[in-house]
Order: sequence, then C-alpha cells, then structure tokens
Amino acid sequence: MTSTTDKNGTPRTAVAASRDVIVVGAGPTGLLLAGDLATAGVPVTLVEKRPHRTSNLSRAFVLHARTLEQLDARGLADELESKGQTLDRLRLFSRLTVDLTTLPSRFNHLLVLPQYEVERALERRAVEAGVRFAYETEVTGLVQDADGVTLRLRAAAGTEGADGGARELQELRAAYVVGTDGMRSAVREAVGLPFPGRSAIRSVVLADVRLAEEPETLLTVNAVGDAFAFLAPFGDGYYRVIGWDRRRDVADDAPLDLDEVKEITRLALGRDYGMRDARWMSRFHSDERQAPAYRVGRVFLAGDAAHVHTPAGGQGMNTGLQDAANLSWKLAAALNGHAHADLLDTYQSERHPVGKSVLRSSGGIVRLAMANRPWTLTARTLLTTFLDHARPARTRMIGQITGIGYAYPAPRGAHPLVGKRVPDVALRDGRLYEALRGGRFVLITPSGTPTDPDTDTRKDRLTVAGWASARRTTLLVRPDGYAAWAAEEPTTEELEAALTASMGQD
Repeated sequence: MTSTTDKNGTPRTAVAASRDVIVVGAGPTGLLLAGDLATAGVPVTLVEKRPHRTSNLSRAFVLHARTLEQLDARGLADELESKGQTLDRLRLFSRLTVDLTTLPSRFNHLLVLPQYEVERALERRAVEAGVRFAYETEVTGLVQDADGVTLRLRAAAGTEGADGGARELQELRAAYVVGTDGMRSAVREAVGLPFPGRSAIRSVVLADVRLAEEPETLLTVNAVGDAFAFLAPFGDGYYRVIGWDRRRDVADDAPLDLDEVKEITRLALGRDYGMRDARWMSRFHSDERQAPAYRVGRVFLAGDAAHVHTPAGGQGMNTGLQDAANLSWKLAAALNGHAHADLLDTYQSERHPVGKSVLRSSGGIVRLAMANRPWTLTARTLLTTFLDHARPARTRMIGQITGIGYAYPAPRGAHPLVGKRVPDVALRDGRLYEALRGGRFVLITPSGTPTDPDTDTRKDRLTVAGWASARRTTLLVRPDGYAAWAAEEPTTEELEAALTASMGQD
C-alpha cells in the first residue's frame, strides 16, 4: 500500500481497497482496535512512530472489571490474570474502603499489571489476525474526500538512511483512519480539532526502583499536605513510583534524582521503603482535556488522542480500550456492508459522554486527595462519610471507576435492558463472553423457543445461544457486550425485524 516519491519529490498515492482502515498509534487502544478489525476480515495497517521494541516504561498499571470483560471476549483475560496480581479492596482518602468483591462481574477486583503486558498480548493477537505494522513512521498530514482518506507519512525522526538523505514521503489510502496516537495526536491536529482543557498536575515524578521493605498492600497510595505518592509492583522486583509535591513546580525537563523521589514518598507515605537502584526516572505533567468531537468525516479519535485524564482511579488506558471495543464492531459492520454508515455516528454519542464523565471523576478524586484547606478537608470528610453509609451512591461511584456502571442511550420505548452492559451470564453451553469471541452478536433465547428461521444467513456474525436459567427474555447482545434489543416472548416477525435493525441486511 505504500509508495515512493516521483522524480519531482511528489509522493505517489497508493490506491487502497475501499475497505482498508489505517490505525495510527500502537498503544493498547490501537492494538485492540486493529486486532478486532482484522479478526472481522477488514484489511488494517497500524502506523506507529516509535520503533518496535519491548518497553517497560508503563504509566498504566490497573485493569478494571469492564476492561477485563472486554479482554475476556477476546480470549485474553485469563492469560493476563495469570501474570498480574488481583486487589479486591481499595482505600480512598485514608478512611473510605471500597469493597470490589460485590461487583456483579466475573472480575470482581482490580488487576494490577503493567501496561506493557497488555500491549504484548494485544500485539500478538493483532499479528495473528493479519494486521500490517508500519513502525518508525509518522503522520505529516491527511486529506479526506467522499470515498476515503489519504494519509501522508514519512520515516520518523532519527530513522533516516545511513547516507543522511531526506526522509522519504509516502501516502496510504484507506476508507477510514483512526487516531489512537496519544495526547499529542498528529491525526487530531491534521483534522484541525482543538484539545481544550488544562494541566491539572505539574511536575509529577516517575521512577522505577527496588525497595528494601515490601509495602503492606499491593497498591500503596496516599496524600498528606502537599505531597502525593503511589507505589505499584512490576512483578520483576521493581516498583513504579509516582509522586507529586505541590510546592515544587518545575519544567518536565528539569533534573531529577532519587533523593527527590524519596523525599516526596516520605512526605506522602511516611517512609521511602528503602528505595534504591533506580533504573529509570522522569517527570511529566498530567492534563485534563477532551476533543469536542471523536469523528471528523472519515477520521476517528480514540484513547488519549480523544481524551486525557489525571491518573487518579487508573481510568485512562481502560477508557481507551473501551473506546476501541465500541468503535471496532461498528467500523467492521459498515465496511463489510452489513450496516449503514450512520451507525458510525453512534460512536460519538456513546463514547463522548463517557469520556466527559471519566474526566470529572478522575479530576474529582485527585482534588479530594490533595485537599489541604479547611473547607476542602471538611468537604472530603463529609463526602467519604456519606459514601461509606449510602450504598446506592457508593455503588454508582464503583460502577463509574470500574466501567461496569456505564450505559449507552436507548431509543424511546425500548426494553429496559437496551443500552446496558450485559453481565457474563450463564448459557446452556458456556457463558456469554466466551460466545462473544470472534466479534459476533449473540442472540440469547429462552429454552424451547424457536429462533429466527433466517438465522443461518447471519451465522458469520451471529451466535445463537440459550439461557441456562428459566429466564423468558429474548436478548440480542452487541459484539461489545451491550444489549442491542430485548423483548418478552417476541413473534418471529418481531425478532427478524430486530435482527435486521441491529445487524443490517445480508
């Protein structure tokens, strides 16, 4: 699909098949999205500015219940669970204990696992599905038209040929482009979308260290006065330290030594656990930003290219992975001719509000954690006391943090289940999230009820299953695990109409 420049230096456009998709950015969001599309038979190229190498520079360390459910639907959750460590209780603000064992999910816990382990599993899946990778390649611009997108590329800085010559321009042509290329997204800039927001926390320090003393808990986090610190294990003897001292506001490139990391940790956690042997240290600033639109014509944004949040609650990577799970099946349905392109508009209406909600919740957590004025400390005490005693409010908070509490808009008059996440219910043969593997819809019918006589014509994208229980609801589950349609004892005609409306014509 790539091309070289002509004798005048003008890049030749390579004509792509009308069903091609280019995903820009090979982080977790881009890898899951590309793997889903390739599994559905869509030709995919994944463009990545960085070289292809294993990295341990993870910022994300937590997988939440909803994300684990999505990974389970791709056959990866059990493998990742075996590599990580589970945590079923969280301690917030030194006084509020959040019990995750009550979550209505197979994954009623947090999984503490470095991001690079998630990327390895998703990359392997993408390779096996046939995704084409273009590493050390950066986006310099794009042009859209009625039929597709032309993406202009060149070799990333630092990858020029040995002769020192200019980096060669190339062009790729695709039906759609998805930018999953992070906070400084070249795709977002190329379509002219702003990224409004602000820097929420400046001069956050990161370090990978060994500890002489093992922390009492799997995740260690606290804030005292002006200092905040977080410790999480890599699993290889090293720990990631994230720290912040409100009083020290310096540039990201300011020098950093281990003594500064130790001091912040002592202020926030009471001791530094004998930190030593730092293998990596850095500074960064944490922003709160969201693009006003996740779609511009044939170009989409997902993950950090669409929204960035403070690290509080560990929701950044999780939200991006769920963006990808929402968008992938819709793109596949449109490109495979089973859905009208209007289906793609629902990506904005479903995921943009979730991104805004995560922005509010993660920002609220960090502000409460760093409260240091009398009125903010009083507000935090009142809120934690309320959450500790008000079960519905606590359940809603846990649902937002873990992702299982989010639902999508449903048409007026729809069954109460429509738009809601469907748990991993037991089926006559197995369970729902096993049946979702392969990116298909799942139709769950009551025992003894005849199914749509034309189901066989949709067998490449529909799995028919039965309830293991005596439940009488007929339920159609989308590939991302949300209810597309439900009814009590529908007629065959009603079922056929629902399948056509949700899955399109053959």
